[in-house]
Amino acid sequence: MATQYKNLINGEMIAADRWLDVVNPANEQVIGQVPACGKDELDKAVAAARGAFKTWKNTPIEERRAAIMAISAAIKENAEELYRLLTAEQGKPHDQAKGEIYGAAGMSAAQSTLSLEDEINEDSDTRLSRTRRVPVGVVGGIVPWNFPVMMAIQKIVPAMLSGCTIVLKPSPFTPLTTLKIAELIADKVPAGVVNIITGEDDLGPMITSHPDIDKITFTGSTATGKKIMEGASADLKRITLELGGNDASIVLPDADPKKVAEQLFWSSFSNAGQICIAAKRVYIHEDIYDELSAAIVEYAKNVKVGDGSQQGTGVGPIQNKKQYERVLDLIEDAKDKGYKFLLGGNTDPTGTGYFVPLTILDNPPEDARIVAEEQFGPVMPLMKFSSEEEVIARANNSEYGLAGAVWTANPDKGVEIAEQLETGTVWVNEFLHLSPFAPFGGHKQSGFGAEYGKEGLKEFTYPQVITVKKDNVPA
Repeated sequence: MATQYKNLINGEMIAADRWLDVVNPANEQVIGQVPACGKDELDKAVAAARGAFKTWKNTPIEERRAAIMAISAAIKENAEELYRLLTAEQGKPHDQAKGEIYGAAGMSAAQSTLSLEDEINEDSDTRLSRTRRVPVGVVGGIVPWNFPVMMAIQKIVPAMLSGCTIVLKPSPFTPLTTLKIAELIADKVPAGVVNIITGEDDLGPMITSHPDIDKITFTGSTATGKKIMEGASADLKRITLELGGNDASIVLPDADPKKVAEQLFWSSFSNAGQICIAAKRVYIHEDIYDELSAAIVEYAKNVKVGDGSQQGTGVGPIQNKKQYERVLDLIEDAKDKGYKFLLGGNTDPTGTGYFVPLTILDNPPEDARIVAEEQFGPVMPLMKFSSEEEVIARANNSEYGLAGAVWTANPDKGVEIAEQLETGTVWVNEFLHLSPFAPFGGHKQSGFGAEYGKEGLKEFTYPQVITVKKDNVPA
């Protein structure tokens, strides 16, 4: 029988009457079961969070920081068990899973150092006015399956630090590692401050519409984000939405193909391409297109696709069957349209595991589905461009605006182009780097609000202005 993992509600690990199976995407075998929660369990978790909020909001920030650091330490001390479990449920290779686990511990520790100081608006002879930040209340967090631990921590930590309490829902595809962390921290955080419950897709709308939840923080698709925004509007819940992206990388003609080929490959294929900020459209100047595309393909030929638990695997499976079938559909559409493949294109949906061969396309048109849509899989369309003005317009021609990158031997030129891109984050000669101290958020349909840094912490607070009239003191 598969191991059963319990939920964390009000400081206790709670089982359920009904269970959900969790499948390893590399072999399609059931590796664990989690509670299938509904309204009753959600109500209990929210009530616990509401009760804990009354005291947690007044807890000194140093005590909040200590609780966060205890979470960080628990993750780090149990890292090997956690990253092996993460690979089993998510599919990513051990080294990438290890990076996520240690990254979550490090992000927790780093973000615990943030603070929101009072701001003085006016200090005159007649009036003192200051703005303080007060916690919103009970937070509902909804987490995706591509980085389940990092995204859970990114919702738990700022909520706790700001003085909020939280009810967190992991993806039903990847809840195991998060629930193992819940077990590890159950006695390290005051009861009710952090509650983690699992369920099917219908649990998300219950969280969004729950009358005693004050804020929603969600990471996932733009389509779901729109539904959450609509559901939260009924009682004007505060929202933070980190949504989809169709990020463009621009490679200028002075870039060295030998130096950037490997980096460009991983900017698209890390985590099997299942990253919202992965390079999903790669524009290469025509002067170096042939040389660089050949170098990327040559590098890709030496990267092993397979079970993430096996030594030497560089790219694992797609995490779930639904996304696997979507990626295969995009590839089949490209084949039907006659687009040229430099690598891949031959898929076998009859095999075991959700594996997609590394796929690189040669200069498909802008309106191709495989270019215009977010692939979220190991697919890399390469396109030629001839002028800066042209490529900037093409990069910006998207409903998304999450991130992008510029590759060049001239960093100043890279910055000049970066400032013209309509995205929340742009890297120059780098990719996939997020700082705990810098805000991260999307433009256009890539999101609403920000995560990380002080801007992200503010998302869990209201501003409150207190004004004192100095020359009007009652006798």
